[in-house]
Amino acid sequence: MNAVEIEQAISELAELPFDAAEFPYAFLTAFGNKATTIKRLRAGSTNKSDIGGVLQTNNIHLKICENGAVDETLKALRESPATKNGKVKFILATDGELFAAEDLNSGDVISCDYKKFPDHFGFFLSLAGISTVQQIRESAFDIKATGRLNRLYVQLLKDNPDWGAADKRTEMNHFMARLIFCFFAEDTDIFRRPDLFTDTVERMSASDASNTHEIIQELFRAMNTKFEEREIAGIARWARELPYVNGGLFSGSMAVPKFTRIARSYLLHIGSLNWKKINPDIFGSMIQAVADDEERGQLGMHYTSVPNILKVLNPLFLDELREQLAAAGDNPRKLINLRKRLAKIRVFDPACGSGNFLVIAYKQMREIEAEINRRRKEPENRSVIPLTNFRGIEIRDFSAEIARLALIIAEYQCDVLYRGQKEAIQDFLPLRRDNWITCANALQVDWLSICPPTGTGVKHRADDLFQTPLDQAEIDFENEGGETYICGNPPYIGRRNQDKKQKADLKALLASKVRSSASLDYVFGWLEKASDFIVQQGGEFAFVTTNSVTQGTQIPIYWPHLFSKGLEITFAHRSFKWSNNAAHNAGVTVVVIGVGTTRKAKKIYDGELVQEVAEINPYLLSGSAVVVTTASKPISQVHRMNYGNLPGDGNHLSLSQREKDDLLRQHPEVAKLILPLYGAQEFIKGLKRYCIWIDDDDLEMALRVPEIASRIERVKQTRKDSKDPSYNALASRPHQYRDRNLAERLTILAPQVSSESRDYLPTTVIEGRTGTTNQAFALYDAPLWNMALIASRIHLVWIATVCGKMKTDFRYSNTLGWNTFPVPPLTEKNKADLTRCAENILLAREAHFPATIADLYAPDKMPENLRAAHEQNDEVLERIYIGRRFRNDTERLEKLFELYTKMTEGKDG
Repeated sequence: MNAVEIEQAISELAELPFDAAEFPYAFLTAFGNKATTIKRLRAGSTNKSDIGGVLQTNNIHLKICENGAVDETLKALRESPATKNGKVKFILATDGELFAAEDLNSGDVISCDYKKFPDHFGFFLSLAGISTVQQIRESAFDIKATGRLNRLYVQLLKDNPDWGAADKRTEMNHFMARLIFCFFAEDTDIFRRPDLFTDTVERMSASDASNTHEIIQELFRAMNTKFEEREIAGIARWARELPYVNGGLFSGSMAVPKFTRIARSYLLHIGSLNWKKINPDIFGSMIQAVADDEERGQLGMHYTSVPNILKVLNPLFLDELREQLAAAGDNPRKLINLRKRLAKIRVFDPACGSGNFLVIAYKQMREIEAEINRRRKEPENRSVIPLTNFRGIEIRDFSAEIARLALIIAEYQCDVLYRGQKEAIQDFLPLRRDNWITCANALQVDWLSICPPTGTGVKHRADDLFQTPLDQAEIDFENEGGETYICGNPPYIGRRNQDKKQKADLKALLASKVRSSASLDYVFGWLEKASDFIVQQGGEFAFVTTNSVTQGTQIPIYWPHLFSKGLEITFAHRSFKWSNNAAHNAGVTVVVIGVGTTRKAKKIYDGELVQEVAEINPYLLSGSAVVVTTASKPISQVHRMNYGNLPGDGNHLSLSQREKDDLLRQHPEVAKLILPLYGAQEFIKGLKRYCIWIDDDDLEMALRVPEIASRIERVKQTRKDSKDPSYNALASRPHQYRDRNLAERLTILAPQVSSESRDYLPTTVIEGRTGTTNQAFALYDAPLWNMALIASRIHLVWIATVCGKMKTDFRYSNTLGWNTFPVPPLTEKNKADLTRCAENILLAREAHFPATIADLYAPDKMPENLRAAHEQNDEVLERIYIGRRFRNDTERLEKLFELYTKMTEGKDG
C-alpha cells in the first residue's frame, strides 16, 4: 500500500463506530497487513502479547482499554517484557475516545482524540515498510489532500470518459488546478470568507449533483470578471461575492465536467479540509501524480526531500548569500546592496516538474530578505523578489501549471509569514498575468528565449492556457546586472531506455559535437544546453543526476567536450540515495554536479564531510580534469587481458554435463576434444558446461563421430543464415569458435558483470586447458600475482569508477579497466608476496568446498578466513602503493588518478 491508500483506510476506520474487539486488526489491515497475517494474530499463534493486547513481532504492541485508562495502559505496554522481547517499534492504547501511541525508537509520543488519529498516520508509516523522515510525518495534510483529489479526479474521468481523451486532458488538468486554488484561497482569507467556494457549491447545487457543473462554471466565470463588469456580464448574484482572480488562471474555457452524487460528495469533502496546511515544497510533486496515469500507482510517494534539494541550491548560490548577510551585520548600506542583489537573481529550472526546486529557492531567498528587512527595521516592506525571476521549463502541461500555482501559494505564505495576513491579502489579488513557467521540450526550445542575457530587453510570449496563457501580456525580462543560476533534477533515462524522440533530441544536440553521442544518458542533453547557456550568458548550473554521468565510458565521450568550453566543476556531492520514500524503495543513486567558470574555492561533499580543493575531476575527485580513455595494451607491467572466446556457434559446440557424459560413453576416443567451459556464471555459480574444441589436425577424427558432425553442420548453417557478414565468413570453419584463445597451464578469469554488493570482484584460477566464453575476461597463462591485483579492493574501486555500471552491477572492461589500471613498478619480491596472497585466497575458498563464489562473496556471509586472506592481500598491495593501508576509497582513487596521470603523460591510449 502507498501512503495515500493508508491514509484513506485509517480515515475510514476512524469514521466507523468504535469496535473494541475489531479495532486492533482493522488498524493493522489499514497498514497493509495481509488477511493471512491477521488470521494468525486473531488465532493467537503469532500474537505475543502478555497483557491481553495484540503484539505483532518487530512492529507494534497495542491494547484496547477501559474508559479513562489510556495513559496507564500505554505505560503497561511500555514496561511489558513482551514489548522488549518482540522488538516492537510502536505501542498504542485507546479507549475509543482518547488515542495514544509512542515510537519506542525515537521516543516520540502522540495523544489525541480518537477521531483525530488519522491526522497522525505518518507517525506509523514504517508499519507498512515505508521509510519515514520527519518531513513526511509533518506532511499528513498534503497526503490526505492528494488522496481526496485523486478520488475526485478518477471519479470525474469515470463519469466523463471524453474528458480523459488526449484532446481534453489539458482542460481537465486546468480544471483541477482551478479547484486547488479555490480550496487554498477560501481557507487562507484570500476569498475574505472561510469556505466561500465550497459552501456556495453545496448551497446552490442540487443534492443529486445534476447542476453542480453549472454552479462551478458560474463561480469560475465570476472569478474571471471584474466586479464592475459582473452585472453587465450576467453573473448570478450568488456568485458575485467571490473576488476577481483571473491572472490567466480563470481565463479561457469555462468548461466543467459533469458531477454525480459521488463526485459532488468528494468535492465537498476536499473543501472541508484545512488548506492552510498545504506545503508547496512537496504538494506539487504529489499532485502531479493525480494527472499522470503511469505515476498514479505510486500516488503519495512523490516526496521531494528539501535537504536533498538544498544540496544543489546551497553551494550553488544560497551559501554565498548567507555569508554576505553575515558579513553585512547591521550595516544599512551592505544590507541594501544585498537586497538589490536578491531582486536580480534568476533561478532557472529547465526540467522543473511541479516546481520543487523553484519553490524552495524562492522560500530560502525570502527568508534571507526578511532578515535584511528585520535588521533594517523595515519588516512591512513588500518583497523585491519577483516570482518572474523563478523560471522553468516543463514538458507536461499539468506539472507546469502546478509549478506556477505552487509558486503563487509559496509567495502568499511568505507574505503572511514575513509581512502579516492583512498585507498579504491586500497585495495578492488579482493574480498577475505574467507567465514564467513554459510548457515545452527543454531540449528543443531556446533557453535564451526563456531566460535571456542580462541587460537585454527580450520579450517572451507563451502559448496557451494558464501555464502559457493565450492572451498573456508580454513580459520584459530585462534584468541588468542580475545573476542566473540553473538548477534541477533532469529525467533519468539511460541509453537503452530512451524512446525515438529522446534519441533524436540527443542526436540533434550532440551528434556533431562528440563521438558516440548515442551512448549517452538523456541527462547529457541538459548538461549540454546548460553549459552552452552559461558560456553565452554567464552564471552557473547544478543538476542532480544519476551517478552514471561520472562513471564509465560516458566520461571520455562527453566531459572533455564540456571542459573545452572553458568550464569546470565548481562543487560536487558524491553518490547518495535520492529515494522517494515508497515502501521498500532503495532509491536511485545520484550525484550533484555544479559547473561554472572560475571559482577559487571548490568543494567536494561526501556525506557529512566537506573537502575544499583546487580542482575537481569528472570522477568527482580532487585533481585535474583527467579523463581515463581506453587503452589497447596495459599501461602497467601486468599480463595482457582478453575477452573470453566469442563462440558464434548458435550454442551447437557447447555441451551440458549430461550431453558430455552421453557423448563420451559412446565415443570415449573424443575425450581430448572436450574441455570445461567457463563464462561468468559458470565460475561464480559453479555451473557445469563443456565445449567441443577441435584443432584442425583433429577435424577428420571429429567428423567420424555422427553427433559431432551433426553439430558442426548446424553451426555452418547458423553462420550462413546470419545477417552479420562476419558470421557468414566463419561458415568456412564451423568446427571452431570464432576466437581461439586457450591457456595451457592456467586461466585467470574476471566477470564482465558483477554485483555491486560484493566487497571484492570475483576472480578465479582454472588450471589446465580450459574453454572460455565472452561473458568473462581472461588472462591466459599469466603469473598468479595478476589475480591478486584483480581480487584487491583498490582494483574494485577503480573499476567501479572508470568502467561504470550495468544497472546497479559493476561492469568490467579490459581496455578501460584493466589496461588503464595504474600499478607501481613491482619488484620480484612484490610479485612473490602477491603470489602468496593469491594462493591464500584460493586456499581459503577451498576450505569451504563445495560453496560457490556466489556463496562465499555474498554480502554479510563472507567466511572470516576468506575475508582475512583478502585483507592481507590489500595490506601487501597497498603498502606497495604508499607504504601503508589507504584510509578510504577516496584516498585510493586519488592516488590511482595521480599515478594514471603520470603514467600516461605524453602517451596515446
